Order: sequence, then structure tokens, then C-alpha cells
Amino acid sequence: MVENKFLIRLAKPDDLDVLVEFNRAMARETEDKDLSLDILTAGVETLLKNPILGFYVVAENQNKVTGSLMVTTEWSDWRNGIFWWIQSVYVHPEFRRQGIYRRLYEFVKEKAINQQQELKICGFRLYVEHQNTVAQKTYEALGMKDTGYMIFEELELG
Repeated sequence: MVENKFLIRLAKPDDLDVLVEFNRAMARETEDKDLSLDILTAGVETLLKNPILGFYVVAENQNKVTGSLMVTTEWSDWRNGIFWWIQSVYVHPEFRRQGIYRRLYEFVKEKAINQQQELKICGFRLYVEHQNTVAQKTYEALGMKDTGYMIFEELELG
């Protein structure tokens, strides 16, 4: 395992292209979806320019981004606090099974602890495909639990 060779940091505007590439790859691998390059690029760029919407965290090895995740927020009136949603998790295939996701998650957790009083972060959430048992085991190993909730959505508004 070479996990100590990875630098974990907040993403910056220069990471736009690799974040777009990782999001497209993740959508193809997990949902067999081909995302629009224009829409995705605009979406990643919007988040990078507007930290109030969330942030990306990246793992870097020898100045090359090898993994990433995105964090967005959800207010919980039940807890009077903010959940950080972990989304768009991707590790380049060459670097999988080397502890990169664990390091990304630990970085997010440390950031939350450091900002606890200021932001009132009450926990982390994420969603995972039902058949992605490898990811589910990884999340469970880090202390996350299945909530029993299902996610519903409506995409066409108006």
C-alpha cells in the first residue's frame, strides 16, 4: 500500500478538467450514463467558483490527481445542524484499493471537526447504488450505516 504518498487537499480551479473527467468516468462506470460535457463542465466550474454550494477534495500523487469527492450541504431542522453530503466519489482505476477514499473521507471529517462550532455540522451522508457492494463495504468500514431511506427524484420541472 502506498497511501502515504498521497497529498489530500481542497480542489482549486486548475482541477476543473480532471474533475470533469472523473465525473464522466464515474457516471459511465456506475450508471452507464454519458454525461453532457458542456453541462458537467459548467456544473463543476460553478461549484469551484461558489464555495457556499460545497467543495471538492482531491488526492494527488506526484502532482497528478488520482481521486476526488464532492461535498454539498443539507440543513436538518431535526438536528439544528448541517449534513455534509459526500458525492461524486471517484478514484482512478490505477490507484484503487490503496486507501485513497479513506484518506479523502478522513480529510473531510477533520475539516468538519475543525469547523464544527462555526457551521454546526451534525453528520455525513451519501448515496450509493444498490449493487455497488464494494463501495458499501468501504463506507461501513469507516463507520457509516445504511439509513433505510430510499431516494426519489423528479428531473423535469415545469
